[in-house]
Amino acid sequence: MKNQNAPVQKNQTLTVTIDDLTHDGSGVAKVDGYALFVPQALPGETAKIKVIKTKKGYGFARLLEIEEASKHRVEPPCPIFYKCGGCQTQHMDYEAQLSSKQKQVKDVMERVAKLPDVPVHPVIGMEDPWRYRNKSQVPVAFQNGELVAGFYAKRSHSIVDMDQCIIQHKENDLVVQTVKRLAKELAIPAYNEEKHNGVLRHIVARYGKTTNQVMVVLVTKGKKLPRQQELIDGIQKKIPGVVSIVQNVNSERTNVIFGKQTDVLWGETYLYDEINGIRFAISARSFYQVNPDQTNRLYSKALEYADLNGTETVIDAYCGIGTISLFLAEKAKHVYGVEIVPEAITDAKRNAKLNHIDNATFAVGEAEKVIPWWHAQGIQADVIVVDPPRKGCDETLLKTMLQMKPKRIVYVSCNPGTLARDLRILEDGGYATQEVTPVDMFPQTTHVECVAVLELK
Repeated sequence: MKNQNAPVQKNQTLTVTIDDLTHDGSGVAKVDGYALFVPQALPGETAKIKVIKTKKGYGFARLLEIEEASKHRVEPPCPIFYKCGGCQTQHMDYEAQLSSKQKQVKDVMERVAKLPDVPVHPVIGMEDPWRYRNKSQVPVAFQNGELVAGFYAKRSHSIVDMDQCIIQHKENDLVVQTVKRLAKELAIPAYNEEKHNGVLRHIVARYGKTTNQVMVVLVTKGKKLPRQQELIDGIQKKIPGVVSIVQNVNSERTNVIFGKQTDVLWGETYLYDEINGIRFAISARSFYQVNPDQTNRLYSKALEYADLNGTETVIDAYCGIGTISLFLAEKAKHVYGVEIVPEAITDAKRNAKLNHIDNATFAVGEAEKVIPWWHAQGIQADVIVVDPPRKGCDETLLKTMLQMKPKRIVYVSCNPGTLARDLRILEDGGYATQEVTPVDMFPQTTHVECVAVLELK
């Protein structure tokens, strides 16, 4: 059916020029001002496309043929790149990926934050943007008569079976290959999403880059794991660095990976890793940044922006297992960290002890409730650091920060859109954004982290 407001119609074939890239990596072509999103097309290209869907203000098209390629187009080194939904930009050279991420941040600073004059620095990239991920979470299924494990195909729940992923550390690939092969040999049934039966749902691998330690997490539908001991023995035999084999039970009908129950089947509860000399104990469900080299660069920039001289009280409002807090504690008088996940706070306290850091206090709860309570106890923050989830800061927390009036706010963000929205609120409340530095934590994808610094006007 033709959309009355669209200058194009479904199944129409067109030749277009791609002039932009969306935040999810699709090319953007304009036909009489009407935007068409074209996956795998790059800015500067002339391409033949087929319209597959039209909506009131925009439509979607499939790339049929590239008539004039961008000078930034490269052959993706991964054989399943065009099928798999894990990466979005392997077909683009790395310099262009970094420029595109800087542009993405500049655009939202201008459009959403209404801050066209705030400097957005070039993206801090990696020397070698491959094999960087220290954590792999791979769904398992029974497809075409056999057990498969891999990432979901783009916009689907069909698994693209794989033996390796070139943005993962090789140790993670070894875990996935080994568990997949053992599950087949031992006839351990894969989970069936539709029927909600079977056993093995996900294979999760964690790797400590500085320690070479490996943790294997088996996410299962129920507590019973058939041929458990043989599976454990096989994993120990085939994976040299394994220090921990863990079972997580998730019996819900959900696409959330982890359930509430976690049991160590063999070995340690934690594996260890270090960032810039600070040691971290990481449990199966701990949040720990997946790219340790870039995490060091990101947190060093946050520390630079906090501009501490040893006399300040700092609040870390989404502290997780204490990663940023412990970086800050080395330079501050005292750091207070708050996090809603109780296990994360247990880990944060453990990590402070592990590093003999005694000027950090951690509390469980919602930042927007705990911080006002601290304030009432007479704790006055000179600097507040926030590193919220993708949805950005809670509105109540933003109000709390504006009431507390720290002289500086350092905002670490994994979503430029919600960062820009929150910067606008803080600006209206009396703060001035000084600068923003994007950091490429996830090469070959469209995701970009940023750190921004605001001063009290």
